[in-house]
Amino acid sequence: MKHPLPLLLIFIFSATAIHAQSDSVAVKEKAQFKLGVYYNSNLNYYGRTDSLRSSGVFPVAELWFNKNIYITAAPIFVNNKLASFEYAGSVATAGVRFGKEKKYTSNIYVVKPIYKENSQLVQSALKAQAIATYTWLNKFINVTIGGDAKFSDKVDYGATAGLDHLFRFQLTPNSVLVVNPSAYVNAGTQQFTKTSYKQNGFLFFPGTQQQVTEEVNKFNILSYEVSMPIVYGKGKILFIANPAYVFPQNLITVPNRPDLSERGKDLFYVTLGAKVNF
Repeated sequence: MKHPLPLLLIFIFSATAIHAQSDSVAVKEKAQFKLGVYYNSNLNYYGRTDSLRSSGVFPVAELWFNKNIYITAAPIFVNNKLASFEYAGSVATAGVRFGKEKKYTSNIYVVKPIYKENSQLVQSALKAQAIATYTWLNKFINVTIGGDAKFSDKVDYGATAGLDHLFRFQLTPNSVLVVNPSAYVNAGTQQFTKTSYKQNGFLFFPGTQQQVTEEVNKFNILSYEVSMPIVYGKGKILFIANPAYVFPQNLITVPNRPDLSERGKDLFYVTLGAKVNF
């Protein structure tokens, strides 16, 4: 199974939203262009990794037509024991973000990845994805729910739910530090082929062994994740860090076929980045 959720892009949008929520200055309606670069220490899909345990670097360009509508483009470069800063593909995103100050925020967007044919990333099977999230904002704890549809050779559906609380520290008149401890549970469909052996017999006669192959489609918990997004904003510059720990669940394994089995274990990783608003 190779159906990823582009977690890095979600983090990028979340970091922007965190900073926006913490800023008392209204967002301007004019178009804005933003450039950023991000590093992910261990690329994963809900704790699932490729066999090389790749890290990644993602330059990101964002064009906001107003405070709600945006498009982004991000080339992906991977590092592992076989490749050094190798181009693996690009991801384009278009979406709409809206909400009401201190009440709620919502994000609806579509993702179009274009990966190299020989890409070994867990993400490489994804052809398109549609995602929607809704966050209820309050002074005690923010509650987020979301859903998505992932399109490859099949269609998979996902759901997420999470809690977070935002701490904002105004350091100077034009600089702010925001810390946002968060906990999420992620679920989704898992489609795979299951092969078993059935013994045909009657009474005391052993009969023959028959191989039975069936298509399985289950909706399972995929992971639990805790993280601590940290955003420091000064003027038009954002510095972003997100240490996270993910606990993968319901890994698909195929006996004697590690090439068809999912690789994953409890994993710590960190995302670091910087963004400039023009």
